[in-house]
Amino acid sequence: MKKLFILLIISILSITIEAQEQIVLFPDVAPGEKGNLPAESIDTDGNKVGGKTVARMSNVSKPVITIYKAPEKTASGTAIIVCPGGGYNILAYDLEGTEICEWLNKIGITAILLKYRVPRREGLEKHTAPLQDAQRAISYVRAHAKELNINPERIGIMGFSAGAHLSAMASNAQNNRTYSAMDQNDQFSCQPNFCLLIYPAYLNGNTIASTAPDVKVTANTPPTLLIQAADDKGCINSSLAYFYALKEANVPATLHIYPNGGHGYGIRNTKATVNLWYKRAEDWLQAMELIE
Repeated sequence: MKKLFILLIISILSITIEAQEQIVLFPDVAPGEKGNLPAESIDTDGNKVGGKTVARMSNVSKPVITIYKAPEKTASGTAIIVCPGGGYNILAYDLEGTEICEWLNKIGITAILLKYRVPRREGLEKHTAPLQDAQRAISYVRAHAKELNINPERIGIMGFSAGAHLSAMASNAQNNRTYSAMDQNDQFSCQPNFCLLIYPAYLNGNTIASTAPDVKVTANTPPTLLIQAADDKGCINSSLAYFYALKEANVPATLHIYPNGGHGYGIRNTKATVNLWYKRAEDWLQAMELIE
């Protein structure tokens, strides 16, 4: 009986996973790939967060999106591309990916989890390949907005740490595609309509009021929410510099700084003040009329 119960649970879990639609972003080989990486793998042996392990994915050469559709009864018509962090070397796939998608579904948002290419490609900027993946994901979602039951003008992007840097880079590409158009999906805009950055990395320059040279904020940068803990010494200047650049460009911007919480907490309870950030994110999404 116990064995039958376990098999039933496994079956239910399998159905749940299979219900999420997975899309390989590029029809053949992703731009610039040489096929020289080891097999894709997931490691859970590192430090725990909130008492739970973290699935650290590595050696991604085939970028994929997984679509978590919002329930029909609560669907708001809004979609968000979710970009996990990991220093552009790995992806914190559950901590800053699947768990975030589950939360977004609960508030009526269709979530699209982006499995972008890592680690960094030799001879390229750290975000070159991931930005191609993010732009392709945005265009794909916009091209298929009707079948996904979303508004093509309500597609945002959200990231954590390096994933937040990637989200900012996608927000500031000004719809300039970083790879050659491949098919009809690429006829649709790759510019997000809004952006959420959670403990973003790599955005600041040499001073607290300057952004990194490759971060080009303009009046066309979409409205942005930033979440930051004051004791995250490695990234607080990144958030401050980017917020300042947004305000200078007259881009609608909101920054929440919490006293403590450090870095890499995702949406888990680490018993820090920053753990309620998702409530402020919901407030912001409501104020932007993206959810009820």
